[in-house]
Amino acid sequence: MSESNTTAASTADQNGAVPGEPVKKDENSRRGNWGNQIEFVLTSVGYAVGLGNVWRFPYLCYRNGGGAFMLPYFIMLVFCGIPLFFLELSFGQFASLGCLGVWKISPMFKGVGYGMMVVSTYIGIYYNVVICIAFYYFFMSMTNVLPWTYCNNPWNTPDCSGVLGGGSNRFNVSLANTTTSLVAGVSEVVNRTKRTSPSEEYWKHYVLNISDDIGNFGEVRLPILGCLAVSWFVVFLCLIRGVKSSGKVVYFTATFPYVVLTILFIRGITLEGAVNGIKYYLTPQWHKVLDAKVWGDAASQIFYSLGCAWGGLITMASYNKFHNNCFRDSIIISITNCATSVYAGFVIFSILGFMAHNLNVPVSEVADHGPGLAFVAYPEALTLLPISPLWSLLFFFMLILLGLGTQFCLLETLVTAVVDEIGTDWIIRNKTVVTLSVAIIGFLLGVPLTTRAGIYWLLLMDNYAASFSLVVISCIMCICVMYVYGHKKYFKDVEMMLGFPPPLFFKVCWRFISPVIISFILIFTVIQYKPITYNNYVYPGWSLAIGFCMAMSSVICIPVYALYKISRSPGATFRERLKFACQPHPSWGPALQEHRIGRYASLASEDTVESRPLREKQELKEEQKGELKEEPKEEEEEEDKERRDEISLTIQGSNGSTNTKKTPIPGEWGAK
Repeated sequence: MSESNTTAASTADQNGAVPGEPVKKDENSRRGNWGNQIEFVLTSVGYAVGLGNVWRFPYLCYRNGGGAFMLPYFIMLVFCGIPLFFLELSFGQFASLGCLGVWKISPMFKGVGYGMMVVSTYIGIYYNVVICIAFYYFFMSMTNVLPWTYCNNPWNTPDCSGVLGGGSNRFNVSLANTTTSLVAGVSEVVNRTKRTSPSEEYWKHYVLNISDDIGNFGEVRLPILGCLAVSWFVVFLCLIRGVKSSGKVVYFTATFPYVVLTILFIRGITLEGAVNGIKYYLTPQWHKVLDAKVWGDAASQIFYSLGCAWGGLITMASYNKFHNNCFRDSIIISITNCATSVYAGFVIFSILGFMAHNLNVPVSEVADHGPGLAFVAYPEALTLLPISPLWSLLFFFMLILLGLGTQFCLLETLVTAVVDEIGTDWIIRNKTVVTLSVAIIGFLLGVPLTTRAGIYWLLLMDNYAASFSLVVISCIMCICVMYVYGHKKYFKDVEMMLGFPPPLFFKVCWRFISPVIISFILIFTVIQYKPITYNNYVYPGWSLAIGFCMAMSSVICIPVYALYKISRSPGATFRERLKFACQPHPSWGPALQEHRIGRYASLASEDTVESRPLREKQELKEEQKGELKEEPKEEEEEEDKERRDEISLTIQGSNGSTNTKKTPIPGEWGAK
């Protein structure tokens, strides 16, 4: 008894429970589950809400018609974003497996899982480099005067012109106002043409010390390398116990960015010129709604922002309890993600409107996206605020948290895929070793991005590694689940899991509307393709070829594995092998035996044993042998007990009647 109490106490300590209170046990003790459902929702919000919500959506919004862009954006959210999100969550939750294991649904398509792993690897490598640069700016903001405020630094050029003065070509509005209108116009054009902000020169010449060509790597930027090590170390610490530790961290990392956004929003809208920036952001240009490019941008932004086809959604959902309402979660998370994008637009454009007012230029001239917004335009705007280091610290801390929320899931996707695929007891017990190994490999692969040519490679990976390949992966996933496995079977699976069938709207979207929209995104991406450039730098042909190779490396996994699986499948003809390769694996279905009801209950126990990894099979068979040996002894003991009961149970009741106990018929216990 004391031993069991000690065990319960130690379990309580590990789970953070109060000693003496009942401890929540994982439904899947072998694999583990989220501590509670809030952890899953917050983790998924942190995964979906990333840097793109801050530095890409506001730019797309003002470029594509302001408030008019909201119409196609929310239409694409309803007909493509939420259905795909729900499909991936239900897929991972039903099987309780990562992005590789779920393809027991149709083993021939396991290459889709490998493609997801490749995409997550690419994104994980360069995404953490962006986070490490945010770390660097965060550390450099711990000063009285931000280092990118003035132009009197060793790295500045004669073209530098600071808003607050201190540059060689100070942008002097008052001087322009004292001259004739013609001279003022010419002066303004010249100043705008020549002006290089101190924040831009700080970014190019000091932080990056950028080289002149993508092939000219130069030396490693040691401060950036150090911040990269810090970034990977933080990610590893937060995932040291898998979802058990990351689930606790997200209470802060997923919620605090909203606190910072609100602080920056309140500060921003109180500034002079902020209204002009917000008007520029939201003023609808309805004629642009008829432009196909606007609809393409809306669909692409929804698709990439929600993180579909990265493998992260499947992985995070696989740690849910089997009967969790992932339908509700998918709607909450998707809407939260899109609302955050719109909210971030107010934060960004209120500050940019203030900056444009101070520079006496249109908002369009200071608006930017991507690294240009995060590390050039917005930091420069912050220098105009009182106590600018404080606002800078808050802004970059927010970027760090937004990035980490996504990075947690990217790393967990890779680790879970490896652990599920190997599946031995040792690998499950030592999952931390796998996490550390993946983190070290990710750090080493990110080192080239910390060189002087690193920004070129980072943008190359961002534009090619996770572009049209995601669209192809998502489209094939829809086809596999709805048409190869069968939509009727999948609808029944979801009903068995949730207790209700998917709504009719989602059934129609999964089968018809979403695949059509995904195909539209793919066609749009191909038609709108333009070779990547960075400012005035045009990428050479060989680097673009590397970019295409990165894009194809994830897609090529699908046909290569399909051919491999068909060649290894039994059958006299190609048709028979193809049919066998497409059939669900015998172990496909709920992970736990208690949830395998309906058509999954018909599987024999031996089939369940055979579907497990070799190590588990041996253990289970040994247990079964031990149970068979113990059965005769147990039967003898039960017979003796029944004979004793028959003698002792014929007793006189209080009213003098005789009470006899009926011997239970085998099978009655189950009914009771």
